[in-house]
Amino acid sequence: MMNLYFHATPNSMKVAVLLYELNLPFDVTPIDIFKGEQHLPAFRAVNPNGKVPALVDDGVIVFDSHAILLYLAEKHGRFIPSALSRKAEMLSWLHLVATGLSPYSGQAIHFLHYAPEDLPYAKNRYVKEVERTYAVLDKRLESSEWLAGDDYTVADMALWGWAASAGYIFGEKGLRDFPAVQRFMTVMSERPAVQQALALKAAHSFKAVLDAETRKALFPQNANG
Repeated sequence: MMNLYFHATPNSMKVAVLLYELNLPFDVTPIDIFKGEQHLPAFRAVNPNGKVPALVDDGVIVFDSHAILLYLAEKHGRFIPSALSRKAEMLSWLHLVATGLSPYSGQAIHFLHYAPEDLPYAKNRYVKEVERTYAVLDKRLESSEWLAGDDYTVADMALWGWAASAGYIFGEKGLRDFPAVQRFMTVMSERPAVQQALALKAAHSFKAVLDAETRKALFPQNANG
């Protein structure tokens, strides 16, 4: 039985989608990052980086959401192209999400909602980078059903994880400026695995108050400064 170390973050949610797409049984160990549970020795033994998600699969430990996606897809031979040229295409889009959309979105959300002071330059820098990256993804999805072409892959699950949180950056308009991505999200919302992942999120309660304890848990480097 696999064990998913989970908080309802975009990165954890994308892994949950893949687990449900593969119809794999798994246990869930909730990690409340607002309470600092990611810093406990028991979790650090699983992920030395102290981030969710992490996965233990019959003694095999995998951390970082994209490492987990690739590990499971390779192991089960699904949602990853077998032809090298098509796999290269999938990896390109997967890593655009990993190295572009994911960190830019995380930093935009931080400076918009969590930073202790208003920093207009930082907000503008990261929101504009998020917009630029979505524009690249939107153009791709204008001419392709899925990021890697005709086949649904882990790259699409990775995009869904962060695009589901676009409202935290763009407010009420959400993804309206990116109609192809918005269409993609509508299609994704109809997939049973996505619905199951959302049900998993709803089934777990996590602390939501951004108080001093939470700031220290999420941003310990600031507390030590």
